[in-house]
Amino acid sequence: MVVRENYGKLGEDKDFSVEFWQSQTPDVLFEAASELIKEYLLLKEGYADEPRLQRTVESFQKA
Repeated sequence: MVVRENYGKLGEDKDFSVEFWQSQTPDVLFEAASELIKEYLLLKEGYADEPRLQRTVESFQKA
């Protein structure tokens, strides 16, 4: 993994962000999104357990 740093005001160099994120693999993008979710849960809920996707299935039928 390559670590790149950029110093400046937020939003000042959008090209750097776009270039960086577009160069990442899907696994890296998924891990980054997962970390953002955990940070959100820690700030909003006060805990950062593994988030759970909850869905209710009403019915299954053959197409």
